[in-house]
Amino acid sequence: MPVRPKDAASLVLVRRGAGAPEVLMGRRARRHRFLPDVYVFPGGRVDRGDHRIEPRVGLNPEAEAALCDACSRARARALAVAAVRETYEETGLLLGELRDGSLRPSLDGLEYIVRAITPSASPIRFHARFFIADASGARGELRSNGELLDLGWRPLKACLALPIADITEFVLARVRERLRGARSGARVPVFCYRQGRASLRD
Repeated sequence: MPVRPKDAASLVLVRRGAGAPEVLMGRRARRHRFLPDVYVFPGGRVDRGDHRIEPRVGLNPEAEAALCDACSRARARALAVAAVRETYEETGLLLGELRDGSLRPSLDGLEYIVRAITPSASPIRFHARFFIADASGARGELRSNGELLDLGWRPLKACLALPIADITEFVLARVRERLRGARSGARVPVFCYRQGRASLRD
């Protein structure tokens, strides 16, 4: 019987400078059961506490509407909170603030770009949402907590040369489209698998 996928969220932070735009990625440690030794964006599973965190600023209407096409408003907010929380824990960069030791994420700068579901045959499954945000809105200094190794900013072309999963390659293509000015439609594409092969559906 297939394992039920768990909600997860990732955040693609984009840094713009004099040269080519860069995104933040790191390599998952070899000890990880899911995607060991593969480069990924910061992110992880949605925790119960993500539903209780009160954002400093909520989702923008476009992102919320796109998320709510496949889930409730409360779940949409928890997914966005998880993306910001996991990014802060894994990289030290925070969209929002810490108030009395509590995370108050700012979600208004997040754009929802991809939904992905791991293969039904996999023993570890996630129903992941990918967000993109400008790194200029992040506070803190870049540092790893050990979850992501070789953490750093890289041009998109360099990221594609790294050992990455097929979904990561697809997300990078979507990021490139955004940086070229393309906008998303009302529905976000779903990256999934049919008969063991990667597939897209709207």
